[in-house]
Amino acid sequence: MQASETPPIIKIDQVSKFFGEFQALKDVSLDVRLGEKVVVCGPSGSGKSTLIRCINHLEHHEAGTIVVDGIELDGGRKSLNAIRSKVGMVFQQFNLFPHLTVLDNLMLGPVRARKMSKSDARDLAMHYLGRVHIPEQAEKFPKQLSGGQQQRVAIARSLCMEPRIMLFDEPTSALDPEMINEVLDVMAELAASGMTMICVTHEMGFAKRVADQMVFMDHGEMVEAADPETFFSAPESARCRDFLEKILHH
Repeated sequence: MQASETPPIIKIDQVSKFFGEFQALKDVSLDVRLGEKVVVCGPSGSGKSTLIRCINHLEHHEAGTIVVDGIELDGGRKSLNAIRSKVGMVFQQFNLFPHLTVLDNLMLGPVRARKMSKSDARDLAMHYLGRVHIPEQAEKFPKQLSGGQQQRVAIARSLCMEPRIMLFDEPTSALDPEMINEVLDVMAELAASGMTMICVTHEMGFAKRVADQMVFMDHGEMVEAADPETFFSAPESARCRDFLEKILHH
């Protein structure tokens, strides 16, 4: 079977989302295949974060369908639990529990949601802290870490649930500039390991390095989707050209 013939692991079809009168997403369709890295970019308020929040059902879409790894998101508790076990998410803010050590933050999900023994959860947590290059921080509390380290802990925490898909919502936008690369490097390593990823980010160097597919959104619409080479060298729409012009030459 050719890769192009395998059904997409994420299929978004004609999805619309409203917040009151405001339409945040307008008939968005996107296929993501297993192991594919998709980078979503666009100006502020373009619907990028809303789109990925719909994929793990932090937001409920009003129209269209979203199917993740064979499960249709229908708003029911059963589909929600199934999706959450398959999809990891990393936010701008690290959302770590301040009163728990790094290790305890990582063990919480596997013990509670996956019913793992504490010793297995500890081994798993240490494995993923190693993956994000901070095993020596295991016994510290979040506030003792830099922002970049906290975000890497947040990535490791998601990985402890052993998801098939990782979603990143502007994971470096709250970080000081000198910490951005340490997080992007971990994400790039994750990409290289074959993880299916959707990343909302303005980090275009990272996008060029890892993306299989670039998506540009504006005013809730998916304006353009292309491979990185085409996307950066010959964007079709004026809106996309303007955006890239601003972001690449600021």
